Amino acid sequence: MGIVVVEICESNFINHLDLETIIETEYPEVAVIQNDCLSFCGMCARRPYAMVNGKRIFAKTPEECLELIRTRIKMELSLYK
Repeated sequence: MGIVVVEICESNFINHLDLETIIETEYPEVAVIQNDCLSFCGMCARRPYAMVNGKRIFAKTPEECLELIRTRIKMELSLYK
């Protein structure tokens, strides 16, 4: 099975959700890493976002972003099957 890394910025709106617990419980092969900064300050201040294997995922709400993250994780994991 492959490894998927989800990176989130500590200052981002996505942190209204407990993303680490949610994602790592649903997908044991995924690691969620919280960083001080991902160097996307303009985006970080405007909307929830995360990086999934280096690809930016963003949406208008944390819940929408979580769904897009799940979709991207499934896509990434399918590459390792």
